[in-house]
Amino acid sequence: MERFTIDIAEPVLEDLRRRLDATRWTDDFANDDWRYGANAAYMRELAGYWRHEYDWRARERLMNGFAHFRTSQQGVPIHFIHERGKGPAPMPIILNHGWPWSFWDFQKIIGPLSDPAAHGGDPRDAFDVIVPSLPGYGFSTPLRVPGVNWWKTADIWAELMDRLGYRRFASAGGDWGSFISAQLGHKYAERVIGIHIHTAAPLDFLSGGMFDRTDYAPEEDHLIQKMLAFRGSETGYFALQCTKPQTPAVALNDSPAGLLAWIVEKRRRWSDCGGDVEMRFSKDELLDTVMLYWVTQSYNTSARYYFEGAHDPWQASHARSPCVEAPTAIAIFPGELTFPPRKAAERYYNLQRWSVMAEGGHFAPAEVPIALVEDIRAFFRDKR
Repeated sequence: MERFTIDIAEPVLEDLRRRLDATRWTDDFANDDWRYGANAAYMRELAGYWRHEYDWRARERLMNGFAHFRTSQQGVPIHFIHERGKGPAPMPIILNHGWPWSFWDFQKIIGPLSDPAAHGGDPRDAFDVIVPSLPGYGFSTPLRVPGVNWWKTADIWAELMDRLGYRRFASAGGDWGSFISAQLGHKYAERVIGIHIHTAAPLDFLSGGMFDRTDYAPEEDHLIQKMLAFRGSETGYFALQCTKPQTPAVALNDSPAGLLAWIVEKRRRWSDCGGDVEMRFSKDELLDTVMLYWVTQSYNTSARYYFEGAHDPWQASHARSPCVEAPTAIAIFPGELTFPPRKAAERYYNLQRWSVMAEGGHFAPAEVPIALVEDIRAFFRDKR
């Protein structure tokens, strides 16, 4: 394992500036509400900020304020942050992101989790925080090994935590990170102190696994309607990335404006922002995410992560009940994409905490970091 400093070569940034200057913008009309997808006027405004005001070097210095490392496992390059906790007995926790996320979505919770006293908390709640980039994402590149998916990532993470000296550890995350955490709690329950997730669904979801509709209580019916609406209007990206991920990759690896639209449209639609994406993310934060895909040329392998999961379905490691035996906390954010019925969650997980959050969406660590930190602390407090 080697210390790693983010330092993007200047020619990469010069090339980006040239491409932004040369963007051929599409026409757009009757799309003020984004019903057709990314609003071109807003994309043009954001691209202008990217070109003339966004300071990558300043953002790079901010990212380098954490301790970064790189290593390789099973032929897969792995980048991760490792921040040691400041407290009497820090608990190791691995935080897992999804798509279109990056490790940087956890920037606002790393400090409060690792050094609670410096953020108004109790040092007894300290964690050793490990934040990897998923294989094929960001600086966990270039990925040249086919077949790496979310449940195989759980195996890689179990090995990584061993190498870091953590025989037992906690896990948390959203999107793919929820499934990776749940797989750790399924296959490695004896090693996992507990998991905290907020995009809960059965582990065989890519093979059609769903919670039974009859398990939803009458007061949960509105959650079914939210999920049906999402399925009807928000899953085009999913079908494409599960079937032909390399085709959009040719375009999005070439056009920064295209990559910007592909990612920011999801940030707006999947966050709890009421249509105003900058209510939850500053322009700099939106562009940080896009930059981490752009400078590493990792859109292609991040999209292939879907293909690999869809074409190598999850297999159970045991037939015991509950499926996820590690102690589990589920946070229900109003702007999330999936909502498990509590009745089914109590059967499927070793459910020990169920938190209905007041606000927040799919990118909870970036949207409502304080609320998420408090919920994570509360869940693990009696497990130390």
